[in-house]
Amino acid sequence: MAAAAGCDVVMAATEPELLYDEEAKSLTPLTSHPSVPLLEAESFKEQGNAYYAKKDYNEAYNYYTKAIDMCPKNASYYGNRAATLMMLGRFREALGDAQQSVRLDDSFVRGHLREGKCHLSLGNAMAACRSFQRALELDHKNAQAQQEFKNANAVIEYEKIAETDFEKRDFRKVVFCMDRALEFAPACHRFKILKAECLAMLGRYPEAQSVASDILRMDSTNADALYVRGLCLYYEDCIEKAVQFFVQALRMAPDHEKACVACRNAKALKAKKEDGNKAFKEGNYKLAYELYTEALGIDPNNIKTNAKLYCNRGTVNSKLRKLDDAIEDCTNAVKLDDTYIKAYLRRAQCYMDTEQYEEAVRDYEKVYQTEKTKEHKQLLKNAQLELKKSKRKDYYKILGVDKNASEDEIKKAYRKRALMHHPDRHSGASAEVQKEEEKKFKEVGEAFTILSDPKKKTRYDSGQDLDEEGMNMGDFDANNIFKAFFGGPGGFSFEASGPGNFFFQFG
Repeated sequence: MAAAAGCDVVMAATEPELLYDEEAKSLTPLTSHPSVPLLEAESFKEQGNAYYAKKDYNEAYNYYTKAIDMCPKNASYYGNRAATLMMLGRFREALGDAQQSVRLDDSFVRGHLREGKCHLSLGNAMAACRSFQRALELDHKNAQAQQEFKNANAVIEYEKIAETDFEKRDFRKVVFCMDRALEFAPACHRFKILKAECLAMLGRYPEAQSVASDILRMDSTNADALYVRGLCLYYEDCIEKAVQFFVQALRMAPDHEKACVACRNAKALKAKKEDGNKAFKEGNYKLAYELYTEALGIDPNNIKTNAKLYCNRGTVNSKLRKLDDAIEDCTNAVKLDDTYIKAYLRRAQCYMDTEQYEEAVRDYEKVYQTEKTKEHKQLLKNAQLELKKSKRKDYYKILGVDKNASEDEIKKAYRKRALMHHPDRHSGASAEVQKEEEKKFKEVGEAFTILSDPKKKTRYDSGQDLDEEGMNMGDFDANNIFKAFFGGPGGFSFEASGPGNFFFQFG
């Protein structure tokens, strides 16, 4: 920028003097001579140059303005003030001065360079190319004009690529292109807005808000920046605040299509979600499910809100005892937001209810790593205990009874299963069947030994190891348990009472 914004060479300082007036045949004071304004203007210009060299651009601007006021037809004065405004970052004002300088003198190469640089800084690369081309027509060897022309064409190319990638929803590439373009066009709000919008779509909300806020500090009525600010809030599930920004953007630009669509979606999402919550609280789970489903169809890009909607619908499915569907909804929720603790907790409980203890432990571990509370620690311990218990033999399942079965129910179940799997009953079966039934008979006896003993049952239910305190399950004999249960001094035998039918009797 310094090269394009540099001041023009100026004349040496002129001391105050008197000029001889031929017609009056006398000395006339300098201030009354027609050439005095030009001399004063040059003096102001020189003072402006001095301040410019010291990088005091505000004072330089003031003196160049005085020079222009004294001599408004001098192209170099406008050129110098344009250079100063560029250094102050006031490119739009600088552009006006640069354009005035070349209107006054179309051969002013530095004027065309400054005009092109202002156009490029503001993001108008096509206009910049035209200015740099004109400078090259006047001075085809001008190295700065050649380089700036290449820069302007590079910006045009970045714009084209960004436009295509935005349509493809490749927002990362758009951000990359806008970053490169902004290196040459630092004052282009359009490029900044596009970058901010893509950052919001990528979930990089603080960065997007920072860009939009910077623009709003300079121009509080910028509808595009208001829209992006609202978009960030909308995607962060601050829907009510987002609507306020969308409405403000539409006040500034009633035809702002993106703000209009976003505002409509935000209001629809808010309404559906609230209606679903109301139906859930009233116990109308079917209606709540339908409303949450409708809400999920409004805007697939709203990640955080949709994560909550999936979790809410998962809660509804768990109430309806559709546990597999509930797990699927919670999985969708954490796919959208992998920091969503509530969804992990809901899914973990569903895993517990479906006896998928390894999965439950994984989810509770994730939760506890994120939030180390006593409650989460206890939930993890409970899941780990159930996982440990699940890896042992399920004696309740072997006997075919519920975990809350009474002593009498356990005895009845043992009687039925022991008779069903007794080896004598299968003496005529194949060796493979005999082996399998003998295994089941032993398991039934093992299960009864544990569940019929209050102490052993308590240890088993609490997940403690049964081999401790002399409870080695390899030491018992299933036949002895059977005899002790059925009693009788002479033993028992199975006899056929017809094809496939047996009864037992004691001897």
